[in-house]
Amino acid sequence: MKKELIKAIERKEIQLEKLASKIDKSYICSQLYNKVVIEKAILKKELDDLSKNKFADKIIRLFPHKKTLICDYFNE
Repeated sequence: MKKELIKAIERKEIQLEKLASKIDKSYICSQLYNKVVIEKAILKKELDDLSKNKFADKIIRLFPHKKTLICDYFNE
């Protein structure tokens, strides 16, 4: 799964390189370029999600951290 995502991202990068020179010439190429950029971002996000440790994320959510508010700086 991870290798497939990496290959798909590489294919999107190649598509972006080919479309980059034609962005200004055609509205359709510009739209296609934007679509490929979004698809590449989605693939990168999926790859990041695969590499995350989901068990550790669940434990971190169980223990809330105390957030520092701006008024806490003025109480001292």
